Amino acid sequence: MAPRTMAEKGSKTRNFYDRIADAQSVALRLNGYRASVARYLRSIDPEIGPESYVLDAGSGTGIVAEGFYAAGYRPKCTVTFDLSHRSLSVGKEHIRKNKKTRSASIGAVQGNILELPFADASFDLVLSCGVLEYVPLEDGLSELARVLKPGGKLVFIPVKPSFVGSVLEFLYKFKTYPLSKIRKEAVRHFKIAGEHEFKLTEAMGWSKIVFLLEKK
Repeated sequence: MAPRTMAEKGSKTRNFYDRIADAQSVALRLNGYRASVARYLRSIDPEIGPESYVLDAGSGTGIVAEGFYAAGYRPKCTVTFDLSHRSLSVGKEHIRKNKKTRSASIGAVQGNILELPFADASFDLVLSCGVLEYVPLEDGLSELARVLKPGGKLVFIPVKPSFVGSVLEFLYKFKTYPLSKIRKEAVRHFKIAGEHEFKLTEAMGWSKIVFLLEKK
């Protein structure tokens, strides 16, 4: 049997997340992911102002975007981008109801993370959580770097190698990358400005880590 193409894998992944979007949205909002993201983003200085453009790449149901706004940032425009149409719809509804977001400044775009429909150097900040595990890491980081302005920052929140990470690999059918590989691939396009470990008292601490990357 021939290996599945990236398009076939993408279609399967999209259908999977379309099916689980509602349940996943409830789970993420109950376990404190949004608060963890907000606390981390408050601790850094991504230099986001009223004229800034932000991309949430692989936004899912919008939990990271909501955390970003809960941290107090108010850019000119934020784009939530995901392969799953249902996830984007669920996220859009939550963002509309959330009083801490400016829903009029947030737009949703569906597509593939490896083919972002944006011009080079379009964004001041990119947020990305749990999506590059579905694609070749170098290709994903390269595409995110392409749409970032020079000096722009990527807040990259991958699944970290761990027992919980291995369980998530099995359940969600993705590939967790060793942290050494992430560092090696990241420096092709970025300066590593920081790494952050969530506390194990936080839900994200069991499965995620943060790399703060600055485009060279």
